[in-house]
Amino acid sequence: MMHKINTLSSSALFLCTLMASSLVEAKQNVCVFDLLGKAGESYKLMEEWALASKSWGANVNLVAYRSEAQAEQDFKTQKCDAVAMTSMRSRQYNKFGGSIDALGAVSSNEIAHKAIVYALDKRNARRLVSTQNGVKYELAGISPLGIAYIFVRDRAINTLSKAKGKKFAYLHYDDAQRMAVQQVGAIGVPSDISNFVKKFNDGQVDAIAAPVYAFRPLEIYKGLGDKGAMFTFPVVNVTADLILKSDQFPLGFGEKSRAWSVQQLPKMFKKIQYMEADIPAKYKLTISKEDQLTYQRLLRDGRIELTKRGIYDVDMMTVLKRARCTVDRTNFECSLAGE
Repeated sequence: MMHKINTLSSSALFLCTLMASSLVEAKQNVCVFDLLGKAGESYKLMEEWALASKSWGANVNLVAYRSEAQAEQDFKTQKCDAVAMTSMRSRQYNKFGGSIDALGAVSSNEIAHKAIVYALDKRNARRLVSTQNGVKYELAGISPLGIAYIFVRDRAINTLSKAKGKKFAYLHYDDAQRMAVQQVGAIGVPSDISNFVKKFNDGQVDAIAAPVYAFRPLEIYKGLGDKGAMFTFPVVNVTADLILKSDQFPLGFGEKSRAWSVQQLPKMFKKIQYMEADIPAKYKLTISKEDQLTYQRLLRDGRIELTKRGIYDVDMMTVLKRARCTVDRTNFECSLAGE
């Protein structure tokens, strides 16, 4: 009898060892969206992450995508165990971290830095995991892409009233952008991240919102020509998220990945600041104080509405408002309830 028990124990131990070995040896396919493919900054950062992930017990295989829609589709259809894409698409998997990109919620790189560090803090670990249709998803990293500003082909469109009736390209899958366009009375032109700048450069639309991260790689200056401008009013913060299917990675992998992600922030924000400074001064235009306040009110109304609809996370909205009011206590919203 004792011999049988020992035999069973040995068999179980062998089976567990075999399963553990298979998990370590198995490759995790990670879909990485970057408009420039392997030549892009986002992909290069993920190459650094993949190298670091070896010490966390993973065996990552990166797959570059120039189409964000295809990257997400392959993630959904089990071809990828993780995906790196913009928060506008990844918010469905983690609303807490994805809400950093809420309309007008982050007005500077300083606030963006603080928000990302806060979101990835160990204390928020439970908020970074969700289960959908039996699959456990985990937010394992956030990368800043910078503040998005409005670019117009004609700098004469320098007030809200003049924006009415103008064609504005927005990402068709983002309810926030669609609402913002409607609020200013512009004509929304549904677009994708792969073609919205092309529409601007070709003259199909009058305006777009984009981070400076995209200015040179996507050649936005072609659409600006001699008459265009970039309004230096922060419309929305743009980030990219790394979403894992937790069960496909070693235990504790997500926490180690998030810690690594936070360590990369200083150099990434430094790069963003360089890109902002690199945009020629001739394109930069400041809108009036009156219009700035009007924009802030419009964006605030949009945030509150989208939070009520369940698009944005309530807790994150409270955190971001506190951050804005710490930086600027005289802001009109600081004395108002609602966020």
